[in-house]
Amino acid sequence: MSSHKGEHQTVPLSVLLKRELANEKIERPEIVSGQANQSKKGEDFTLIKSECQRVLGDGVTTYSVFGILDGHNGAAAAIYTKENLLNNVLSAIPQDLNRDEWIAALPRALVAGFVKTDKDFQEKGQLSGTTVTFVIIEGFIVTVASVGDSRCILESADGSLYYLSADHRFEDNEQETERVTACGGEVGRLNTGGGTQIGPLRCWPGGLCLSRSIGDLDVGEFIVPIPYVKQVKLSSAGGRLIIASDGVWDALSAEAALECCRGMPPDAAAAQVVKEAVQPKGLRDDTTCMVVDILPAEKTNPPVPQHKKMTKGVFKVKAIFRRKSVESTSHIGEGYLEPDVVEELVEEGSAMLSERFDTKYPLCNMFKLFTCAVCQVEMKPGEGISIHAGSCNRRNSRPWDGPFLCVTCQEKREAMEGKNHSGNGRYSSGSE
Repeated sequence: MSSHKGEHQTVPLSVLLKRELANEKIERPEIVSGQANQSKKGEDFTLIKSECQRVLGDGVTTYSVFGILDGHNGAAAAIYTKENLLNNVLSAIPQDLNRDEWIAALPRALVAGFVKTDKDFQEKGQLSGTTVTFVIIEGFIVTVASVGDSRCILESADGSLYYLSADHRFEDNEQETERVTACGGEVGRLNTGGGTQIGPLRCWPGGLCLSRSIGDLDVGEFIVPIPYVKQVKLSSAGGRLIIASDGVWDALSAEAALECCRGMPPDAAAAQVVKEAVQPKGLRDDTTCMVVDILPAEKTNPPVPQHKKMTKGVFKVKAIFRRKSVESTSHIGEGYLEPDVVEELVEEGSAMLSERFDTKYPLCNMFKLFTCAVCQVEMKPGEGISIHAGSCNRRNSRPWDGPFLCVTCQEKREAMEGKNHSGNGRYSSGSE
């Protein structure tokens, strides 16, 4: 009996299972967000870009971007960063990468984008600065880059708490204090005369209490824009992000912020967090909160995790199993159980560009060839300066290896590492 092509073909079970797994991999979460603010100085700004599109070789993929920018000494740096940071990050990613390569390139592109934004803004001669907490969500992968003291926290679907940003206050970060003093800065409290010192630790000149920010031209360049970056992968059970300025975190712990808004939709949750932060002592600072729920596509309500004691440790993987919804695209057995796991993919906090631009991937997948790794200016072969020139990076320290910097970005790198003192600004009593 002859067979007729296309009629009642039998598909092997293994092929069906692979198709189901492929469908599962491209399943996208539902991203629902809300924000709230009470303003005192008008220097807090937010960025929300949902459903950003990126063209792949075989179609279009989407991602979402959220950011909080807490300005000081004026709003100019925060406004400029809001308008330019995302484009600077995206311009640092090579074209035609597949999804996995694009996600792997994000941490380095975020570093390049933050440094370029800072460099371009400082060239305008304005003295304001800003903290930045910047979040990119692609599928169930969350990448957070931060400078300053705004924070991003994650509550997974099982109720575990994870910190996705780092504080860069001198008061709370001895390692950053040592780095700045080694680069030529002076860290101490405000001297009111007669030996009396008050307030938090600050860097002089400038009087900034943060070791990392964008802008702040009147502070030494060892106050760097190089962000702490954390990249994690959530299970398909999703979770909730709270991104907020220090007006929230000076009043509330992470646990209290999550607890006060549990079960509320994002808009109401953000408003409740701000209300809880302001209520005890009144509005003392700009107070801004964003709540982002990352939900399985079939869910429409905010996650209500089981009430349990929070975990402050850094990413202890928890194999807590939840029964998968029968509404899922996968139907391989009704009893299928999926672990609710948050997996850490990247954690990088070094202030050294040579360390942050090092990569185990082929350079062409992480950086554009023949362009400056920071500012993206085109260079002729041989013009660029290797990021590894003069570095102590043992794994890849050959000075003829890329990526490369242009002359002006190399000068900025040396200033950030304390190798020159071009960034010394005037002494002032400004504060964050």
